Amino acid sequence: MNPPKKEKISNKISILLFILFFSPLYICQIPGLINYNESDGLNCSYTYRMNQDYNGFMWIGTDNGLFRFDGKEFKQYGRKEGLKNIDVITCAPLPNGEIFIVPFLNDFTYLKNGKIINSTLNKYLANPFSNYVPVITQHENTLYLHSLRDPKEIFIYKNEQLKKYPIFIDYKDRFLRAFKFDYHTNTLYLKGDLEDYIIAYNIISRKQEIIPGIKGYPIYDKNNLLVFYDKKKLDVYQFQGTTHIKKTHSYPLTGVIINSIIDKNNKLWLNMNNGGALYFNQSLLDESKPLAPPISLLKDQVIHYVFVDKDDNVWFSLRNKGISFISKAFFANYINLPLKNNSEYIKTINQNADHIVVGYDRAAGAIYKNGKLKEIVLDPTDKTESRALYINKNILLFGLSSKFILYNTSNNKSCASNIGSLIGGGPKNIVPYTDNSILVCNSAGLIIYNADSKKADYIFTKRTYNALPYTRDSIFVGDFSNLYKLSVKTKKNVLFLKGYYFTDLKKLKDNLYVGATNTNGIIIFNNKKVLQKISESNGLLSNQVKRIDIETADLFWASTNYGISRVNLTGKKLKINNFTQIDGLPSNVVAGSVIKNDSIFIGTSKGLGIFSIKKLLSQEKLINRKVIVNSVKIGNQEYFDLNRELAGHTPDDVVFNLSFLDYASQGKISYRYKVEGLSNEWQVSNSSRIILNSIPPGKYVLKVFGLDYNGKQSYTSTDLAFEIKPHFWQTWWFTLLLIFLLLGILFTAINFYFRKKRNKKLETLQYEKKIAELELQAIKAQINPHFIYNCLNSIQYLLYKKDYRETENYLDTFSQMIRKTLHYSEKTFMPIQEETEYLSLYLEMEKLRLKDLFDYKISLSEKVNPNWVIPSLLIQPFVENAIKHGIPNLKDRKGCIEIYFDHSDSALIISIEDNGVGIGNLPKSTTKANSFGVKLSQKRIETFKQLFETHIILEITDLSGQNKQGTLIKLYITPYENKNTGLHH
Repeated sequence: MNPPKKEKISNKISILLFILFFSPLYICQIPGLINYNESDGLNCSYTYRMNQDYNGFMWIGTDNGLFRFDGKEFKQYGRKEGLKNIDVITCAPLPNGEIFIVPFLNDFTYLKNGKIINSTLNKYLANPFSNYVPVITQHENTLYLHSLRDPKEIFIYKNEQLKKYPIFIDYKDRFLRAFKFDYHTNTLYLKGDLEDYIIAYNIISRKQEIIPGIKGYPIYDKNNLLVFYDKKKLDVYQFQGTTHIKKTHSYPLTGVIINSIIDKNNKLWLNMNNGGALYFNQSLLDESKPLAPPISLLKDQVIHYVFVDKDDNVWFSLRNKGISFISKAFFANYINLPLKNNSEYIKTINQNADHIVVGYDRAAGAIYKNGKLKEIVLDPTDKTESRALYINKNILLFGLSSKFILYNTSNNKSCASNIGSLIGGGPKNIVPYTDNSILVCNSAGLIIYNADSKKADYIFTKRTYNALPYTRDSIFVGDFSNLYKLSVKTKKNVLFLKGYYFTDLKKLKDNLYVGATNTNGIIIFNNKKVLQKISESNGLLSNQVKRIDIETADLFWASTNYGISRVNLTGKKLKINNFTQIDGLPSNVVAGSVIKNDSIFIGTSKGLGIFSIKKLLSQEKLINRKVIVNSVKIGNQEYFDLNRELAGHTPDDVVFNLSFLDYASQGKISYRYKVEGLSNEWQVSNSSRIILNSIPPGKYVLKVFGLDYNGKQSYTSTDLAFEIKPHFWQTWWFTLLLIFLLLGILFTAINFYFRKKRNKKLETLQYEKKIAELELQAIKAQINPHFIYNCLNSIQYLLYKKDYRETENYLDTFSQMIRKTLHYSEKTFMPIQEETEYLSLYLEMEKLRLKDLFDYKISLSEKVNPNWVIPSLLIQPFVENAIKHGIPNLKDRKGCIEIYFDHSDSALIISIEDNGVGIGNLPKSTTKANSFGVKLSQKRIETFKQLFETHIILEITDLSGQNKQGTLIKLYITPYENKNTGLHH
């Protein structure tokens, strides 16, 4: 039986009301969404769940292992790194730095200090789950794991060990989902799909309690929130105690849910089987208002998982398409956007007192007023783009590529303008001139169009892109490569700035202008010269600037294909703020902007962006994160645990693997660093690897800052100390040892050289000494016969006189003298005391021979030690000369000979003085004939000098010239040590 007509109508109305009030708001594609896939290094087919560790790294489970993402690079952990099963569903990062990895089957593993630990290395990790991915509950460094379906045990992972506790529940033939474990109370919560109650099971006491009144199956729990779904509606509950829960929200919903999460802000995300994700933009903890309809995102994508990171950026795990990312600013801008269905490609933008008008890349545009965007269709059959837009009260003039169209906002009607027929084509630009005229720039030149007379006048006949009146009758005119000054009256032009292709010209204040160029950034000039150039080197987003929009006399906005820049000329230092998609712009391709009060309206290739200037400028000056050093490789040793000593040996290369987790920069990050101890110069690198080649031994500290896409710096540096130790041959002690060794070798060589030279000299000396000794012996051999000859002459003389008694006495003394002479002639040295005894014996013998013709005296100073030794038989020849040549010739006085031993100034002084006639009064023949003994003594002195390095100086003085008579002989003998006797002299 068919239902009545009224009932059918009622049902249709109910369905319509349901659709109107409860159907989600669809956004098929989100502008600003970034996708990462195989081409970016995410080499897999399926991506599963995502998580973020305590450092901020994103971890993605895939069918080709586990991937770590730092916003710039993906690092893969697969079979070769130690995974036994590369089908990784999820992972659980722990505060201690471990990453607990959950594969679909086989063994659990974990990542620690860059190394995968599997069940081969740790026997406690054998996977107890056969077919189900475990439910994981985390508390600090402890994980609680259990099977989703009919669990038999609770597993606890802690300190790299996995322990289990049995669960004693009789499941019978029913299917129970174990959806939550409360580690505070040791309570496991289970529910069957067809049952309307929850079982609360205490694993310690084994007590079971029933929580009634719950329908559907659990789809997610977080903290004290539970979400249940029965294919018709969602129910949200909050725990009020261990066994009491309260329903807080309910929302009608149909469809099959693949996955669901409650994010860090307690907002619910549902991934639908038919594609897309439903996002409830409302905290589930807020009970003050019912759940609003969800927003549907990415309807054309199958989403496996959604993750909201610490910075409120949103990540989507897509089936077969990698992962997608949207920054917090972009997502918030589009979720809260007052303008719906705003994604047209805007080519131009302008305003008057009441409206903001945009022109699209087709013969259409829109008017923004009172928070609404009203579409304008200029010509539905024309697809040409809007190149210029002029507003005069209610009249809008759209300059399309090939024609001009007028639009009247008072009656919402459009019509073709005759300007195109007058100037022969569409414009490059339209510039206000007077109240009733405009300047039109096109490929034919510059035209003044008068709106009252409907006439056009060419005043410049070169291809014109821009114009700007700077006086009533003078205009700046820009063509493809130059800027001219043009007189309106005479139509004469003068080249002003050469080599600049100006895309836009604006006046800042009297006699101060700003120009946007195609390749040279921004030019500030007056009517005489260029005052300032602003380019990428100053912080501008791009040197290719499309348009300038004035905020104040010192502030303007520059639109580019890479975003928009706000340039502040106030003060001595130029200040530039850059804004891109990362900051919420619908697109980086910006056609222009208009400023209205504190708001800026930015026309982009993906719609109109509306922003508070104050909020845009309220960006933090520094980024609240640090650079992370993932590992340090010194030589062949790579360090993942950076708490240990980082050291290597020169000339090892040092490589730092860095990450700066600013995901909003979408990989456009760089690093500013220096190495203290090596250089004080800061360097900037776009690479995440800092390589130091063959640095010398020493202790160093790497200081590194992260820079985002806009050059904004991390709030503090990351400092890492490391040391390059020298090889043993580079150490100071080895250098010192080497120096000593070289000095030793040098000393040995020098010593060898000098020893060889000394030995040679010694050999020469020995040879010379031998000769000298032979000479000395020869001299002694000469002295003895000479002395004996003299004595025999004396004996002969006594016998001749027949003085037999004297001859007998003389012979007796002579015999003693001969014995002593023979005795001392064998010795080189003799003590002074023996020398004096020998001299006394000799003088007594001569005195006897000469009948007391003289007296003698031998005395020693108190300074002289009688035991000192002197060369033997050295003095006797001089005494003999005194007796022989000085005494016998005296007639008026008795002769006297004095021998005196003294010591002064480290020298032994022996004086032999006589009162004879003096050496100077002797005949030359006598001197020559009778100085043989003296000559022998002098020869002995020279020989002693050679043999014993003894300095002996002979000094003979004739006393006749000193009011005295006689001769004084002095011998100066320097002291030496007799090593045999130890006596000094």
